[in-house]
Amino acid sequence: MEIEPVTPTTPRPVRRPALVQGWHELTFLHWPVEPERVAGLLPAGTRPDTLDGVTYVGLVPFLMRGVGLGPGPGLPYLGTFCETNVRLYSVDERGRRGVVFRSLDASRLLPVLVGRFGVRLPYVWSAMRLRRANGVLTYTCRRGAAGRGPTSRVVVRPGAPMTRPSPLELFLTARWGMHVSWHGRTVHIPNEHAPWPLHRAELLGLDDDLVTAAGLPRMTEPPVSVLYSPGVSVRFGRPDTVGSRTTDHRMIRN
Repeated sequence: MEIEPVTPTTPRPVRRPALVQGWHELTFLHWPVEPERVAGLLPAGTRPDTLDGVTYVGLVPFLMRGVGLGPGPGLPYLGTFCETNVRLYSVDERGRRGVVFRSLDASRLLPVLVGRFGVRLPYVWSAMRLRRANGVLTYTCRRGAAGRGPTSRVVVRPGAPMTRPSPLELFLTARWGMHVSWHGRTVHIPNEHAPWPLHRAELLGLDDDLVTAAGLPRMTEPPVSVLYSPGVSVRFGRPDTVGSRTTDHRMIRN
């Protein structure tokens, strides 16, 4: 199968955006996992994407801003909220790399309802907060309206900006679409944004139940990658069904 290369900018520009968003104050935590342990959690027509034979589990808390339909502008209030996602990495039958979200906790109900019933993403309404004090970011999450579900707390200190991300750091962040099970089929939804402004980060505290609540193995070791980004503005394209094979001169053999 031909798989598109990992590139810092999208290989598929979004010319007519269906959705715009701003992803801000992000922290990326990642752990390696054997592909066979997560293969059954991916949508039909996709398999785990790997780097040197390993795939990864990601925990990504951040602040969403300015969600809106079409080319924008996004909504300043309803479109701004805290979110934390648990994600895996996928590649489909046409060689398109992507993200598969196992869970998405968000602190505003309306986007949760739109995401869950409109796009069929596993959104959950949760109590969440992002605090910045003395250069340290603290993300907290308690799932469910009653606050009795799994919780997460991530504390990081962002460091110096990175001038040249490693192949692993690009693999984990340069993701130009997501794979979603939608009305009985798998679709790929492309996205486009500027290259990530990435910083190294120090993990000061982690207490998380969201990864295991998403059906993934408990991560007993510290994450192998801890990154921070001030954020990017994102444009999403329209969904395309996974399954038919096309030829694309941008793709290379993996």
